[in-house]
Amino acid sequence: SYLTADITDKHSLFSNLDGKVFDYVINSSGYINHSNYSNDGNKIFDAHFNGVKNLIDCLNNDKIKKFIQIGSSDEYGSNLAPQNENQKESPIAMYSCAKVAATYFLQTLYKTQNFPSVILRPFLVYGPKQGKNRFIPQIIKGCINDEKFSTSEGMQIRDFLFIDDFVDAVFIALKNKKVLGETINVSSGIPVSIKKVVNTIVDTLQSGKPQFGKVKYREEENMTLYGDISKAKGLLNWKPKVSLETGIRKTIESIKNK
Repeated sequence: SYLTADITDKHSLFSNLDGKVFDYVINSSGYINHSNYSNDGNKIFDAHFNGVKNLIDCLNNDKIKKFIQIGSSDEYGSNLAPQNENQKESPIAMYSCAKVAATYFLQTLYKTQNFPSVILRPFLVYGPKQGKNRFIPQIIKGCINDEKFSTSEGMQIRDFLFIDDFVDAVFIALKNKKVLGETINVSSGIPVSIKKVVNTIVDTLQSGKPQFGKVKYREEENMTLYGDISKAKGLLNWKPKVSLETGIRKTIESIKNK
């Protein structure tokens, strides 16, 4: 069954969920936007924090066995890599601020009311059917069309995880009672430069003309962001299986076959 509601509109949400019982909830709502508070930042916060609060208020919490919140690596902000779950969060935008607030809210509910929440904190998830405005699909499109396109110098170090590996982690977490109340990084754990990712796509397609250095780095951008996944390996008995090269080939095939 498909229900449609704006989770920032509590009345609408309650009307859609009233009388319905769910065993498991995976909250992957919201959208990535790094706007400041004075520039639509309030809407971002509303979606990523108040939306979570509204869900909790409108669901029949007595029946829920597990509530998985999809957090974000952006919660770490300027923390040193490899980022791990024991580091104090350091949000640098309303998006990451709201994600951190939701994390603390759910952790508090777990500690005070035994609410069965767990926060999975993905790094850069990519793969087939990702929005065309995201980094990897944009680069692939530019290369397929053999275009010149502008990028940063590409010295940022990032952590890319193929969607199938992330989905596996989510379903393992649903079945695992040890993860209640925990925050867990879900990533490849392998640092790679943005420039290497672009060049891997260029080499795979044998086309595309990236113009490195034409785009400035984002203000206050953390240049080194990749996850420590020892907790995921230990608690979930999970580790990624798909290499970056394989994941990029699968993503290219899906875009070509649209």
